[in-house]
Amino acid sequence: MTEAAARARELRLGVLFATFAAIGFSCKAILIKLAYPYGIDALSLLVLRLGFSAPVFAVIAYTERRGRPPLVRRDAIGVAALGLIGFYLSALFDFAGLQYISAGLERVILFSYPTFVVLLSAVVLGKRPGRRELGAMALTYAGIAVSFGHDLGGTASGSSTWLGALFVLGSAISYSIYLVAGGQLIVRIGAARLMASSMLWSALAVGVHFAAARPLAALVQPWQVYALAAAMAVFATILPSLMVGAAIARIGSARFGLIGCIGPVATIFMAWLFLDEAVGVSQLAGAALVVGGVVVVSRK
Repeated sequence: MTEAAARARELRLGVLFATFAAIGFSCKAILIKLAYPYGIDALSLLVLRLGFSAPVFAVIAYTERRGRPPLVRRDAIGVAALGLIGFYLSALFDFAGLQYISAGLERVILFSYPTFVVLLSAVVLGKRPGRRELGAMALTYAGIAVSFGHDLGGTASGSSTWLGALFVLGSAISYSIYLVAGGQLIVRIGAARLMASSMLWSALAVGVHFAAARPLAALVQPWQVYALAAAMAVFATILPSLMVGAAIARIGSARFGLIGCIGPVATIFMAWLFLDEAVGVSQLAGAALVVGGVVVVSRK
């Protein structure tokens, strides 16, 4: 195989990994919505998801630390804090929000996190956004407003839609804090080690929260809930997280970001297919505006 052919093969693999990662992350909302009719609450479902995925992240964390010096105290505290903010709070808000809004609207709002990265970078790091970034944020928030209007018009309880949207917005902001604050930690300890270690801290926080707020009997659920939680752990958590690194290594973060823009569209399609959620022109237009804003703000 020539060098050019090998490079083309790597690019194709990178595109494939990026596509599957975007679709995998997108199906999380679908699996959550499929589990809720069985009567499980958001916290208990989150415990099951992390219970299935935490052992794999423990193996990754152990593998990544072998042969490396232990984390200094500052970095260890940083990893724990990012796990609590970037994964624990983000996931908790996301699961809670999906109790009130459609999967399509959830993905559209959640996908706005790059704009919050720009805002937080301006506040924390002093990186003032330019006109292109400001225009991109305007597009993104206009798209959220259009998609929100679609959901607001299709539900009998407007207050529930507002509550769900605020929860998911909190999830997007929490994840953007992880990305901004984790920039320096990634340089020092590596992306895989940071991700796996933060996820373990998140699992610990969720476990403590569950022990304080729910009886153990809340985890006694129909087999369908366990199957959905396991599928969420494997196909919407573990595999996409691993594919992200494999894709970026082959095609770069810019191309990966562009391919990731299929996420909201994939969620809307799967919500229509599996959840019988209505798809309107305004929802598609809102998703297109959000995707357009993210593309603009993510481009170099």
